[in-house]
Amino acid sequence: MADIDSGTEIDNKLNTYFPGKVVRKDLTKLMKVGHNVPVYVLEYLLGSNCATDDEDLIKEGVKKVKNILSENYVRPDEAELIKSKIRETGYYTIIDKVTVRLNERRDVYEALFSNLGISKVEVDPFYVKKYEKLLGGGIWCIIKMEYLTESSQSPFMISDLKPIQIPNVNINEFIELRKNFTKDEWIDALLRTIGMEPTQLEYPAKWHLLERLVPLVENNYNMCELGPRNTGKSHVYKEISPNSILISGGQTTVANLFYNMSTRQVGLVGMWDVVAFDEVAGIKFKDKDGIQILKDYMASGSFARGKDQINANASIVFVGNINQSISSLLKTFHLFAPFPDAMNNDSAFFDRMHYYLPGWEVPKFKPEHFTDRYGFIVDYFAEFLREMRKRSFSDNIFNHFKLGNNLNQRDVIAVKKTFSGLMKLIFPDENISKEEAQEILEYSMVGRRRVKEQLKKIGGIEFFDVNFSYIDNDDMTEHFVTVPESGGNKIIPEGLVNPGHVYAVAGAPSSKIGVYKIELQVVSGSGKYDKSGLGSNPKANIAVCS
Repeated sequence: MADIDSGTEIDNKLNTYFPGKVVRKDLTKLMKVGHNVPVYVLEYLLGSNCATDDEDLIKEGVKKVKNILSENYVRPDEAELIKSKIRETGYYTIIDKVTVRLNERRDVYEALFSNLGISKVEVDPFYVKKYEKLLGGGIWCIIKMEYLTESSQSPFMISDLKPIQIPNVNINEFIELRKNFTKDEWIDALLRTIGMEPTQLEYPAKWHLLERLVPLVENNYNMCELGPRNTGKSHVYKEISPNSILISGGQTTVANLFYNMSTRQVGLVGMWDVVAFDEVAGIKFKDKDGIQILKDYMASGSFARGKDQINANASIVFVGNINQSISSLLKTFHLFAPFPDAMNNDSAFFDRMHYYLPGWEVPKFKPEHFTDRYGFIVDYFAEFLREMRKRSFSDNIFNHFKLGNNLNQRDVIAVKKTFSGLMKLIFPDENISKEEAQEILEYSMVGRRRVKEQLKKIGGIEFFDVNFSYIDNDDMTEHFVTVPESGGNKIIPEGLVNPGHVYAVAGAPSSKIGVYKIELQVVSGSGKYDKSGLGSNPKANIAVCS
């Protein structure tokens, strides 16, 4: 009963403070059946006709949206019928995904219509300059088509083209209105915006679903999510935002992703906020230097092609499936195992990851996990996310805490980026308490430590510094964070330790008692016994060698 009352209160607040910018999500589910278009396309139409809590107006709006989809949305199996309507009437309005390319020989831009199945339709350069994403993977549009038989290439002509997107968002108003919600109410509103019902989710799962949004709100953010099937790993990047693109199957080229030397055009990373690779096991570049360029871009946000050094802001996301239990995978390999052979033992590549999201902690979705309540129109919300990419909240960490000594520069950058992204989502007004900042900081550090734990398995002693901690500025207390799947929160884990691992207690030069962990590893080398991690302590060196 409390959950129902809470949901109703959030619905009322959304309709009160964001009138015309929220929609009932059960309408989206209703429209989605039978229309294979992204959620943001449906909610653009629903937002234009059903953004109200008046039941009569909603019914009328739904009827209108159904008519629009019935008359104007191009179903692939009805493409010939639509082409006939354009010919017979001379003009017709359609909804389709449009991709544009430059025909160098004719020096004109030509459009390809995904569902209508026509190509070589000339496009006015005005639209290409105004909507550059037409050149990079295409966008859904409302297009007014004409039919002119005297055209040399195609009789189909574009008389007007309008991308399906909300024209503008008052970001300052959005941030100001956030103050009318508690933290938990706001998190629930965000989750309902992406279609999920928060009352059916455990608290950690809520944070994982919010983490999926961080690449959309933070520039040059590298994230990996591996887990079981049917947990919605790619849903956000395919359906929720018109500013992200999902590369299905994982195959691409350097020209497509980064820079085309022949046309001198920047690829997907320059046109989209997020480039997501679906099914990481299938990632494959047709170019030999593809992975190296990707690695450089993930580290610096730039890449070199020819004589040019090119900067871009796109975040990179990797999603894929794990086909075995986490416990057995940890015993036999590491958590990056699903990546292809060219990557899965490359510690330098994985060191670029800012966060490893544990997909096995997200439930497999059932009908009850999808909400029927109000959330923001996703297109409106996507514009908020895009505007917030221009800001950084990472320095808010240091108002209350400082990071421990075991975090190197890449670790610090990763934690700061995750913290900044989550704070933009939950506290865009920067009104955050010490306890709330601590919660975000710990979540941010756990995801990066998960990366480092795997790097230690891949690269050995080079990545020994995995004991992440932060220090409270008020009382200088040091807090350590642990990764659940790596032995809990005790210094020495319970039960049998792995072969080659030994724990010892010994005195340090400062007269303090310390706990030491010694790991034996077999790696390729000269066959000679070697030691590392002891520094210049002569007694420790003698003890280990004797």
